Amino acid sequence: MNTKKNLLALAIAVLFNFVQISESKACTRVVYKGPNNTVLTGRSMDFSMEIPANQWIFPRGMRRSGEVGANSVEWTSKYGSLAVSSWDISTTDGMNEKGLVANMLWLVESEYPNFDKNGDKPGIAISLWAQYALDNFANVAEAVAEFSKEEFAIVSDFIPGTNKFTTVHLSLSDASGDNAILEYISGKLIIHHDPSYTIMTNDPPYKEQLAIARYWETIPGKVFLPGSVTAPDRFVRATFFINSIPQTDNTRVAVAGVMSVIRNVSVPYGFEIEGFPNLSTTRWRAVADQKNLVYYFETALTPNTFWVDLKKIDFSEKASVRKLDLEDHKTYSGECSKEFKKHKPFQFIGL
Repeated sequence: MNTKKNLLALAIAVLFNFVQISESKACTRVVYKGPNNTVLTGRSMDFSMEIPANQWIFPRGMRRSGEVGANSVEWTSKYGSLAVSSWDISTTDGMNEKGLVANMLWLVESEYPNFDKNGDKPGIAISLWAQYALDNFANVAEAVAEFSKEEFAIVSDFIPGTNKFTTVHLSLSDASGDNAILEYISGKLIIHHDPSYTIMTNDPPYKEQLAIARYWETIPGKVFLPGSVTAPDRFVRATFFINSIPQTDNTRVAVAGVMSVIRNVSVPYGFEIEGFPNLSTTRWRAVADQKNLVYYFETALTPNTFWVDLKKIDFSEKASVRKLDLEDHKTYSGECSKEFKKHKPFQFIGL
């Protein structure tokens, strides 16, 4: 009984603290695991302003810089990837050719370590955090092992042209169904690594999200589910529905199920509550099929879901960077790997 009371108290405290936050952005991420190694990761991108997104094909062998000056980490991409950009200055989502998926979601409580441009520890701009994972790792375990060393700093800054300081956490999932959540809390890297960590929202920090999940396990979802657009409510609904949709290895049915869960936790277009910019319109949704290496995508202002089959993409070092232009609400349908056009890589924003 005391345990239930403690969990309830924590859940209430989390909910109270959440509604005090005025600058977070709503997003939700889920992982579905079905029979015969079926693994899909779905997410929504919710933001209080228009956030132009394009898709990019990055081949192996690309030389990268952490973009924080002379003390930047430098690397060459080991794996090719399909990346989704924001404003063509950062990678916020994507999947590489090995089925590793990276999702960046807002977390207002994020606090990154101090970075000294002239210090001993090199840095990587936060715009490259997800891309670094896609470039270098085949699975979650490899990524966790590398990030745990803390051999470099993640360096954040303001979103250009705004007064919003970038505060995000990073989720990783792979084709085996493994999961990890990486957060910087009070300047320290916290890694939550377990295959069971299949649900994530933007706020609160993941430790508190897990407490919410434990509390709601005692309440039958078919009787009552919280229905607001706040992150804790979306977390509860996503948890219930991702575990309630059919277990199947039928790709069409599995993708439809995951997309329907993401739509259920999306925020209606144009919806806002005065004084709470954290409750923000869903701009786009994605589902990554990590078994079959297919990436599904839809935006709020276009009528179709389209997809890209990574197996049809040339990721060799001799291949070109290619772009799928989604600006001005361009509409695509079906499999779109041939719609990508050769393009100069965008410049990741740094210091």
